[in-house]
Amino acid sequence: MEIRGERECKECDHRWSYYETGSVSCPQCGSLRSVGVGDRARHTAMQVDLDLSAHRSAVGDGSIRDAAPALKSDLRDYIRKTGYIRGGELLPLEDTPLAAHELLHAVDVVARSNRPTDDEQLYVITLLRRADEGERPDTDAVPDSMTDARGLAYAEAIDAYCRDLSTWLDDNPNPEVRTTLETLSNHRKRVEALAGAVSLSESESLVEAARELHTALVDDDLDALASARDTLAALF
Repeated sequence: MEIRGERECKECDHRWSYYETGSVSCPQCGSLRSVGVGDRARHTAMQVDLDLSAHRSAVGDGSIRDAAPALKSDLRDYIRKTGYIRGGELLPLEDTPLAAHELLHAVDVVARSNRPTDDEQLYVITLLRRADEGERPDTDAVPDSMTDARGLAYAEAIDAYCRDLSTWLDDNPNPEVRTTLETLSNHRKRVEALAGAVSLSESESLVEAARELHTALVDDDLDALASARDTLAALF
């Protein structure tokens, strides 16, 4: 949606950035009586932080299975609020939402299993420790039994990113990037149809292609666009 990026308090005349705060409440006096000012711009990135500290404590005091419902609820809320357009600016696909998507699926694997392995549980704990710091495990740290979870998680994260990227292209047309985006979307659909059952390298390639499209657009970088095409072509 398109919204005005600045708010002005009707009580004290203070102005602040809605894009940065995501709040209509005046940070100066606390009044809720404010109005939008300035030009409208496309905005999907809600102001949201991922804080998993309470869930780390819950797992430490109990088990992953016991902590899973509340953890999954908070992860879904974070994912729902995560967007990639801020005041008309296209944002990159960063590691935090990727890790959040993966943690959601990895927790589900462990919570559903009657006898989760030590490697699976350790992997969930590793994600839980790092996800809100913007870190995700390297491919060589992913247990074989978690490969599909990562594949499906990344496909879902890329789907969300592609939807915002497509919206951004509606306002900033680029036929060549649009064509490559469609190719990326087709690969993503294939991964979802396979329930994530693709190699870890393919999952990483899709993330890389999404990031290269962002670079191609924001930096007007034709080499990045060519690299995205090559990355996707190598998957056939």
